[in-house]
Amino acid sequence: MRTVSLALRNLLRNRRRSITTLLAMVIGAVTILVFGGYSRNITLSLQTSYVMRGGHLQIQRQDYFLYGSGNPAAYGISDYQKVIDVVARDPVLAPMLTAVTPTISLGGIAGNFAAGVSRTVIGAGVVVADRNRMRGWNDYGLPMNIPPSALTGSAADAVVIGNGVARVLELCEPLGVPNCKKHAQAEAEAGVAAPADITALAALESRPAATAGEARIEILAANVHGAPNVASLRVVKAERQGFKELDDMYVGMHLAQAQRLLYGGEKPQATAVVLQLAHTRQIPAAKARLAELLASTLKGQPLEVQDFEALNPFYGQAVGMFAAIFGFMAVLIGAIVLFTVGNTMSMAVIERTAEIGTLRAMGLRRSGIRRLFMVEAMLLGVIGAVAGVAAALCVAWLVNHAGLTWVPPGQADPVPLTVRVWGETAMMIGSAALLAVVAVISAWWPARRAARMRIVDALRHV
Repeated sequence: MRTVSLALRNLLRNRRRSITTLLAMVIGAVTILVFGGYSRNITLSLQTSYVMRGGHLQIQRQDYFLYGSGNPAAYGISDYQKVIDVVARDPVLAPMLTAVTPTISLGGIAGNFAAGVSRTVIGAGVVVADRNRMRGWNDYGLPMNIPPSALTGSAADAVVIGNGVARVLELCEPLGVPNCKKHAQAEAEAGVAAPADITALAALESRPAATAGEARIEILAANVHGAPNVASLRVVKAERQGFKELDDMYVGMHLAQAQRLLYGGEKPQATAVVLQLAHTRQIPAAKARLAELLASTLKGQPLEVQDFEALNPFYGQAVGMFAAIFGFMAVLIGAIVLFTVGNTMSMAVIERTAEIGTLRAMGLRRSGIRRLFMVEAMLLGVIGAVAGVAAALCVAWLVNHAGLTWVPPGQADPVPLTVRVWGETAMMIGSAALLAVVAVISAWWPARRAARMRIVDALRHV
């Protein structure tokens, strides 16, 4: 305690230099923590967006992840309801689950033949009630609020499309989509009916006649036998999907409608069973239990489990990128603190050379001199780290209450800008510990030089 008291008094002897050093450390801590909180908010927003839409885990037929997108009908889960029942009633998995629901992904061609336009699309068949429940998942308390699906309460032939699909199919006017312009060819061919073969296929399904101002599309898809299936569908809404590539191809529909397109009169299947957990940290335990079920109760079907990180590679890339940037900034700030504290200690050694000689003449060992300067650096590091954390919390609070908004990756609508520092205990402790350790390390060489001074030379230093 005497050493700590003496070190603190020595720091107060030159307040201006000590404050300058502490200020550099505080700025460094604020920079690291605010950027860390910002990047953490982005990754959690991405995770929440993916989990809301696709769950934490998906049970798929083996090799669907590698080859299923080219031929989803050939990689369906034939007895998907049994899979759902087994998972939902399992005593280990049931407490973890917030939703377990089937889904279908399919590819096809969507056309608005009244305007003479068509394009390739990616269809998604969902159970609307389950998806609405999944949209309420927000484990991290982020300022995100996705409204219920536009398919809620709609007829069996209803679909939701991306804004890009609406523009290409020239459905902007009935759907209220901005920035839409008719092509010259479409204007010349206005009123052209669908090809006869497609019209004949669509006529096999009884559909109500289109009303004035109603948006309808026809979707052509290949069924499990490779034969074409066509459905005439009513578009209830066009929505931005967050990614332009998806926005230009997305068509969402009821699960039963997607099953009719993909399997026709055959037994309906699902391309995946989606599992949403209460907490992301439960993924390892859930995967372990699913592996046991696939090897026992469900061993009759060739199934595998994929988590949301494997299904969404962009998430892992984003996390890795921000981790690399954060690490680079931490190294840079650490180097600045290293040289700042090292310079402060070196100046202190030069100014107190005669004092060091006096202490050595009074019997203080070299280790005591070295310890004295190391403790001073440690006090600088601890005080600077604590002040830096406190300042970072204040800056984060100001940003969070400034009313700023932004559009996170994967989101279509702006949300409040937040910096997630409070609650990230590991990041705060790690950053503070890093600054304190760097401060102590930076004092090692000046302290060693002070301890190696000869007593006679130090005493006659003026």
